[in-house]
Parts: sequence; structure tokens; C-alpha cells
Amino acid sequence: MNCEPTKSTHHALPGRRQFLSALGTGAGLACAAGLLRPSRGAETASALSKSALLEVLAAAGKPAELVTNPDGTEVVLLPHGGRVLGLFAKGNEENFYWTHPALRTVETAKALYSGTDWHNSGGDRTWLAPEVDIFLPDFPSRDKYFQPRELDPGNYRVTGDGATLRLVNRLKLTLSRGRKQVELEISKSLAPAPNPLRHERSGMTADVEYAGYTQHTSLAILNGDRTSPVGLWNLVQMPHGGELLLPTFSRTEPRLIFGNVPAADLVVDDRLVRYRMRQTGEHKIALRAVAVTGRVGYLFPQGGRWALIIRNFVVNPSGEYVDVPWDDPSDLGYSTQACNVNSGLGQFSELEYHIPAIGGRTGRMRCEDAAQVWAFRGSEQLILNITRRLVAGDRFDLEAR
Repeated sequence: MNCEPTKSTHHALPGRRQFLSALGTGAGLACAAGLLRPSRGAETASALSKSALLEVLAAAGKPAELVTNPDGTEVVLLPHGGRVLGLFAKGNEENFYWTHPALRTVETAKALYSGTDWHNSGGDRTWLAPEVDIFLPDFPSRDKYFQPRELDPGNYRVTGDGATLRLVNRLKLTLSRGRKQVELEISKSLAPAPNPLRHERSGMTADVEYAGYTQHTSLAILNGDRTSPVGLWNLVQMPHGGELLLPTFSRTEPRLIFGNVPAADLVVDDRLVRYRMRQTGEHKIALRAVAVTGRVGYLFPQGGRWALIIRNFVVNPSGEYVDVPWDDPSDLGYSTQACNVNSGLGQFSELEYHIPAIGGRTGRMRCEDAAQVWAFRGSEQLILNITRRLVAGDRFDLEAR
């Protein structure tokens, strides 16, 4: 499959690329564009250890919360930006998630957080859709892309502790197309996510590490414009250079949102979309709610072994999925997206899913979502076996291209 961008997509790219190039201090990371498959190329840079991450954040004035689940999973929760910044298996300091390289030292972390650019710490964050209303302030002009600071990093308040810990952000936004202001509340909390294979007779060997959590996210319209739909949008950033696996109920062609994905990197089968996230630049695809299953996996090499991150979420094709391609704002219905970034912004692969919107014609002023992250690390063969069982099916073959 050749997923060439349309002419209008090309027109949209310069403004976004200029914006992205101006953002972070992540330039200079290794390029993985020459990979034949994840295990045969250069591995991604080693992840920042849990202890080092916590120490740097505290010294930089952005202290994090450490949540420990009953199975030993440890989660680093960063109130600045409302992010799950770290996910760690019991007894292991290696983060499954991508974090901004500036967090490796106190000095560069302080520079990141004191700057006026977007504070993209990494990890698992929550945004809002439609992107054209929230991030393109002059839409239909696409020349300016800006993350509202009221949303990210926001002003998250921490309540409770341990299992009752909750992050709450109240914010006001002006939606671009209607030019109307809306007051919202985003709430986030975590709960355990026991290993999904724990009851299977041939589930997992002791040689495989596991970490997981359930994220509860809610959105409420408090005041202001109720005529424009707004939806939750959760995004997790993972080490670059792996392969994203998107199981589907039927054959479906991904919509190219921006960039240029080579045919060799995007393969569509009857029940599976495979996306090698390895190119330079910024590239994004989207899949429609009617086709996706609500489970997506990302397979990549890490620390001499293999890792698999799975997001398990609810898809409701009857709901209003309101995020749209920039060049076709009437094209609704996309629930699942993937964004490949290898540029001055950093080097990460992003898995994104949407929750049906509230407001507008939905008649709803509040929504709640619960989604799991399951992460595994082990030998190539063991991780591939888990990939087949939980994501890709028995016919999945990493070599089949």
C-alpha cells in the first residue's frame, strides 16, 4: 500500500514542520530510518531510570508522584502536564515510555520547564479534540499550530494519595471555528491493571516482566459554549523505531493526516494494519471507529530484549468522534491515530485514541473513560508469542513483508 499525501496535505505541512522544528531540545537523537525490522537496527537510546527521573524532576522544581500497584508495577505520575511519565515493571528501573532527553540532567530540565516552548515531558498525556478547534487558533488557516498552555501543561491540582490520587485541571478555551469560549474540567486517576494473561494456563513465564495500569479520565463542560462538541484525546509516547500493530474487524485503509509514509512501512491486511514507525520527519495516520477493535500494540527492542506496549480501550462507533483531517473538517469518525516523530521535537512513536465527544448535538455535558496499558519485556520469542495472543493473531509473522 502506498500512502502518498494529497496535494492539500502537502500544503499543510510547512507550518507544522516549522512549528515542530522550533520546539524541543531533542535534536541529535539517533535516526532509525535504516531499520529492516526493529531487532536488526540500532536500538533506541537507553531509557532514563526511575530513580534518576524522580531525582531530576524534584531538583528541577517539578516533583512527581510514585504510585505502586499490588503487582509491583510502579507508575511515575507528573502533575505538570497531568502525565503518566514512567511505567516500570517490578524490580526494574527501565522505563517503558519515552521521556524528553532534557530530563537527563537538572540543568537541561530546568531550561525545558522555564522556556516558553511546549513542555513535552513525554509519557502518557491527555489532550482535547477537535485539533482544528483547539490547536489551530486561526483555522481555517493552518499556518499557526499552538498547544494552549491552559491544557498542556495546564494547572493540575493533586488530591488524595496512593490509590486515591487524582489530578484535576479546570480550564477555559476559545474554540477556533465558533470563536466561542468554553469552560471545562479534566480529571485523571489511576488504578491497577492485573496481567491479562494471569489466568491462562500457558500465560507467561518468569522470564517476562509485566507492568500495567488503568487510567480513568473524565471531561465535563462547566460553563460557556455547549453547542460545539469537545472530546478527550489520550496519547502515549514510546521509544522510536518499533512497529505499531492495529487489529481491525475488516480491511480498512488508514487515512494519511500529514507526512509521507512509504509503502514498505504501512501494510494493510484483512484484519491487521502494521505501521513501521522509523522515518525522519513527522507523519500521522488515522483509522475509523467502525473498523478498529480497541486494542493496539507497539513492539520494539529495548535493553537487549524486546518490549511490547498494548493500549486496551473502548471504541463506540455510535459515539461522536470529532477529530478531523485538517483539510477536510467534515470527515468525522476517526477513533485511533498513530504519529511518528523523528525531528527537532524528539524521537518517539505516538499511539493516540479518542473518546466520543460531549456537547453539541450529543446532549451530554460529561463523559468518563477507562483504558488499560499492558507492558511486557522479555526475549524476542516470548514477546512475539504474547503479541500474537493479545494483539495480532496466530498468523502474525514479524518477517512477513
